[in-house]
Amino acid sequence: MKFVDEATIIVEAGKGGHGCLSFRREKYVPKGGPDGGDGGDGGSVYLEADSALNTLIDYRFQRKHKAENGQPGSGRNCTGIKGEDLVLPVPVGTTVVDMDTHEVLGDLTRAGERLKVAQAGFHGLGNTRFKSSVNRAPRQTTKGSEGELRNLRLELKVLADVGLLGMPNAGKSTFIRSVSAARPKVADYPFTTLVPNLGVVSVQAHQSFVIADIPGLIEGAAEGAGLGIRFLKHLVRTRLLLHLVDVAPYDGSSPVESVRAIEHELEKFSETLASRERWLVLNKVDMVSEKDREAHCQAIIDELNWEGPVFSISALSGEGTKPLTQAVMRWIEDQAQEEAENPEFAEREAARRRQMDEEARARIEAERQIRREARQADDDDDDDFDDDDYDVEVVYAPE
Repeated sequence: MKFVDEATIIVEAGKGGHGCLSFRREKYVPKGGPDGGDGGDGGSVYLEADSALNTLIDYRFQRKHKAENGQPGSGRNCTGIKGEDLVLPVPVGTTVVDMDTHEVLGDLTRAGERLKVAQAGFHGLGNTRFKSSVNRAPRQTTKGSEGELRNLRLELKVLADVGLLGMPNAGKSTFIRSVSAARPKVADYPFTTLVPNLGVVSVQAHQSFVIADIPGLIEGAAEGAGLGIRFLKHLVRTRLLLHLVDVAPYDGSSPVESVRAIEHELEKFSETLASRERWLVLNKVDMVSEKDREAHCQAIIDELNWEGPVFSISALSGEGTKPLTQAVMRWIEDQAQEEAENPEFAEREAARRRQMDEEARARIEAERQIRREARQADDDDDDDFDDDDYDVEVVYAPE
């Protein structure tokens, strides 16, 4: 199934039913009086997080969704039938943004969580409502109100505790295969990972965390090179970033320059995300001889002036992965405990996530504009052009 993490939809709630103008007419009941019933309320539109979904592709094909209208009232004080609410399932981790006001309406982060995105129209009143001692035969009614109409953008961000960063072929997919049951594609060419992959890492009984592998970045990603930076938004919910670097690249490139290139692209995407806790993971150490391994890794650390935690692993053989996952688990538990015990710390974390969301949204829109301008000349000649074709397009940066 094609992975789609953004979609725009139009939702419209149902109209309220009109009130009824009616008078009781029965044999032997003279002057029966008003008996017009109220209309029924319209149906509202809700979004509901569904753990069985992992893509927004359905909303690429059907973009307009309307709830049922309320029925009008009728005689004998009969109230109109209420319109059925419309419940739209979305993946867990979906953010809902009003495209007209740019307001974030909500964030569905738990399975079963519901968010009302369009308020139903209210019912109209029948003439029975207007009778009084001085108005025995009222002819007033009210109409039902219109349902709310909204243009929404759905943004899916995967839910994970840990995010993986690195160049293509740094070994991120191999690492997630090594420490979890996830089986992303692995091959000896770049950009084998085209969409985010999630894996659950079980450290021991009742201790586990979720790790996210996103497509690799290359220099110039912020300008659309490679797969661009659009998938970086999936890391804004993570607590910790693991920066994987190949210590012995087959093309002879510098591991240090690779780290700096990723850091540069990360800062251009979101300064707040770039300031997130990040650990350096030196991968493929088995490609270096044992006698030179320590010196080789230390040279990389020294040249980077890296002050944070550093781990040396071989994702393929599993060497060093267990101490790494155990350290990650301890760090996540400490963070969760701090959030539970310190409300100020929890609020700061929530504010940082909101800031990252805003920066990510702005940067992705800027990248989208760059791609749109770059394709403008070709689009005029391409009758089969479809914006969906560029969901996972690979673009190489010009030299």
